[in-house]
Amino acid sequence: QVHLVESGGGSVQAGGSLRLSCVASGWTSNRRLFMAWFRQAPGKEREGIATIYSDGVPRYGDAVKGRFTVSQDYAKNTLVLQMNSLAPGDTATYFCAADSGEINVLCDNGYCWEYQYWGQGTQVTVSS
Repeated sequence: QVHLVESGGGSVQAGGSLRLSCVASGWTSNRRLFMAWFRQAPGKEREGIATIYSDGVPRYGDAVKGRFTVSQDYAKNTLVLQMNSLAPGDTATYFCAADSGEINVLCDNGYCWEYQYWGQGTQVTVSS
C-alpha cells in the first residue's frame, strides 16, 4: 500500500513561513498519484488546504488562498506546501493524503473526498 510521510512542521512567529513536504512510497502504477493537503485543529473540522487537479492547476481552500502554494513532483510522488504569512489561525496538524483515483475536488460545501491513504501528520504552531 501507499505510505505517506510528512515533514517540515514546527513553531514560527506570526508572519513567518514554513515549507511542508509529503513523500509517497509504494506507488507502482504508471498513473499519477493524486495528493492533497488537509489540516485539523482540536475541536475543529478537517479543512482542505490544497491539491492539484487533473488539469494541473492547483486549488486552495479559501482560508489559505494567496498565502500558500502547492506543487507536486509527479515522478517522485512528492507534494510540497509552501506556507507564507502564517497566522495563529493556521495552527493545526497538517496531513497529507493520496488516492489512486482521479480526484478533482478538495472540499465543496463541506464535502471532502475521503482519500485512501493518509500520513501521520506534522504539527504547525504559529504564535503571536
